[in-house]
Amino acid sequence: MGLIEDELEEVRKLCEHLIAGSRLISCVRSMVRVEIKRTQFKQLVICIQFPEDYPASPLLIELKSKTLVDQLLAKVTTVCEEEAKKYLGKPQILKVLKLLRNFIDENPLSCCYNEVLALKKQLQGDLDELKVRQKTSSLILRVQQGNYYLRAKILVPDDYPLKNVGLEDVDTNFPPLFERFFIAQAKEISRQCIEPPLQRKPSDAFSPKPSVLPTVSFLIEAVKTIPQDKCQFCQEQCLPPDPQNVEKNESADMHVERVYCGHLFHLQCLITYMKTPPFKGGKKCPLCNKQIFHDKWKVSERLAEVRWAHQQARERELQEVSEFFE
Repeated sequence: MGLIEDELEEVRKLCEHLIAGSRLISCVRSMVRVEIKRTQFKQLVICIQFPEDYPASPLLIELKSKTLVDQLLAKVTTVCEEEAKKYLGKPQILKVLKLLRNFIDENPLSCCYNEVLALKKQLQGDLDELKVRQKTSSLILRVQQGNYYLRAKILVPDDYPLKNVGLEDVDTNFPPLFERFFIAQAKEISRQCIEPPLQRKPSDAFSPKPSVLPTVSFLIEAVKTIPQDKCQFCQEQCLPPDPQNVEKNESADMHVERVYCGHLFHLQCLITYMKTPPFKGGKKCPLCNKQIFHDKWKVSERLAEVRWAHQQARERELQEVSEFFE
């Protein structure tokens, strides 16, 4: 038997014992084909061929995957080829397979490679960053607009995308109202990616989808837009340029409120606008024309009209008294 036949025999005996999660599909001189699987979305198929002057030349390697992107596979293939060159003149197959198994174990974020690339393109500021932490299977996000910032840790579970990402260690200098909004909305977006809606037709098919991109994109967009948003009543910028001057008293006139449609008002501006006619059909947001809902305004359309009429009548009475004494 020659070196290649000896190596093939060794691969048949040892592959599935030495390489965790491996399955030997074929092991003949023309092609060695092995599948390595950690989870449903972290798996590789390795196709190996021998060059004519093997082992003086490295193995010919092709990687395939239904879940990992081609751009990543091309980079990993290059790494495998360099690994094989270290063992010229010696058996190379098991060395390469061990390297690939280690790659899957040590790079749990490989299944969201494209999402990470897309997110990095959204980060345009000098202080914006998205760091990949393979050891903890997490992403460290920092995004800033003006003097306002948000930092957060995005946890990617091992069986992603069948399970959604988590959010922790949130640090921001936005007012508490917005910090609560960021956290709650990010978690809700993440949840919706893997859980079907409560009200849906039986015929509507649902399957989990990746949650890294929509969750982190929301955080980036929110941080970038909110510091520049204006009050929809007075048209003044809602948040001051210096975060230290933010009104944190949620009962104060200048406290910034976010209504259901997502647009902003100063609290006093919101109350004034809600008390001002027309009332028919409910008060609408001046910008998007959607009906305004807010937990600090629960007055019905009819009661608002009655209060407005009462206020106008009282003002007319005061005006008549004033004119009488003049």
